[in-house]
Amino acid sequence: MWIDYALSKMGAQNGKQYGSEGKISSSVSSDVSSGGTDHTPEKTPKDVCTGEVILSPSSDSQSPLTSLNGCTSSNSSSSVTAETVALVHSPPDSPKTHVGGHKEHRAPVNRLPDHVLLQIFACLPTDQLCRCARVCRRWYDLAWDPRLWRTIRLPGQLHVDRALRVLTSRLCQDTPNVCLMLETVVLSGCRRLTDRSLYTLAQYCPELRRLEVAGCYNISNEAVFEVVSRCPNLEHLDISGCSKVTCISLTREVSLKLSPAHGRQISIRYLDMTDCFALEDEGLHTIAAHCTQLTHLYLRRCARLTDEGLRCLVLYCPGVRELSVSDCRFVSDFGLREIAKLEGRLRYLSVAHCSRITDVGLRYIAKYCGQLRYLNARGCEGLTDHGLEYLAKSCPRLKSLDVGKCPLVSDAGLQLLALHCFHLKRLSLKACESITDRGLRVLAANCFDLQLLNVQDCDVSLGALRFVKRHCKRCIIEHTNPAFF
Repeated sequence: MWIDYALSKMGAQNGKQYGSEGKISSSVSSDVSSGGTDHTPEKTPKDVCTGEVILSPSSDSQSPLTSLNGCTSSNSSSSVTAETVALVHSPPDSPKTHVGGHKEHRAPVNRLPDHVLLQIFACLPTDQLCRCARVCRRWYDLAWDPRLWRTIRLPGQLHVDRALRVLTSRLCQDTPNVCLMLETVVLSGCRRLTDRSLYTLAQYCPELRRLEVAGCYNISNEAVFEVVSRCPNLEHLDISGCSKVTCISLTREVSLKLSPAHGRQISIRYLDMTDCFALEDEGLHTIAAHCTQLTHLYLRRCARLTDEGLRCLVLYCPGVRELSVSDCRFVSDFGLREIAKLEGRLRYLSVAHCSRITDVGLRYIAKYCGQLRYLNARGCEGLTDHGLEYLAKSCPRLKSLDVGKCPLVSDAGLQLLALHCFHLKRLSLKACESITDRGLRVLAANCFDLQLLNVQDCDVSLGALRFVKRHCKRCIIEHTNPAFF
């Protein structure tokens, strides 16, 4: 990787001049750039340079960053050799000059102009960008350019609470107590994330627009409330897998301060609550009442939801364009009747594995949601060719359809799709036992734009697969026929 190469070259040339002063790293850069394991070191190395000591795990004790710091531990060969010692110091000094006034020979990468380095730095994740800030004074100044800090993206193995605290502290230096440039924070997979990090974002980052904390199961309702209350521009929130979160609402204090006309409004448009198992109808009612601008809502595997929750959702959020209630086993045809009230605004719907849904519910969707582009009804065993007939005749712009594991879907339904949905690009018929060669041939002869076809575990011949490939040349066929390749 060019960053590691550059760090090593800079360390070799500048190590002496920085090592004696011990000023190569800042608290922010060192705290965030250290990767590796999550366990806490047992003991602090001795004989390091003066300054506050912060231990950060590292998988390589001889990394370029360690050599750049110019500070080594007296027991580096002992059990703590895997730890990197990071010191809290001021930014690196400028390179020394010779008596004649000429700068020392620089690494080739340092000959690049500032605007080129900025473009390169803009492609780096947050931890790598912080490593770059520890190379030299020039890189430090460039790495902390405000234009590079609209997004923070931290890997899961970091001590994320501490890393986020020092990052926001550094970003607030030019504008005390507030960070105006930060708009996106991605902390998905950081299982050590706690409410403290969300409180930090709520306090210092009022311009936050996008927050992703998927899989961070330690955060609670109160911390989420604080973020949505103090970040009025927040539009994208991903809390999938946060099992302790049961709803989205403003804090009580904020609600009391706002006028009745605006006290129930949150700007969130995109909300992913997949695998929020504790979400119930009451929580969904609260979400809908506060987040009336929702356009994208994903409730996969929120198994406690029922048709009543969907009724409240449609009542308060008429602008929903994408909705997923996959694996919500209590959703039935009555729920689809409520969803159909979204009418022409609905583009994406997933009701996969909702076993209570039949042709009746699909008829409501087809009749009122004629602009539907994507439908996932996999595992809805009550669907038949009649449901596909309603869909084909009323939703001619359908582009993606999944009716896999629907044993009552046959060639008759497939032929109706082929005759009306010419723009179909993706179709899954996995484990549809009643599909035969005849249905596939009609499909291929009419849907030339088909790009993906799944016929795994279907009773189709090698000749039918070849026929599809001849007529739909860009189509990728997923199958279980070992003779077709």
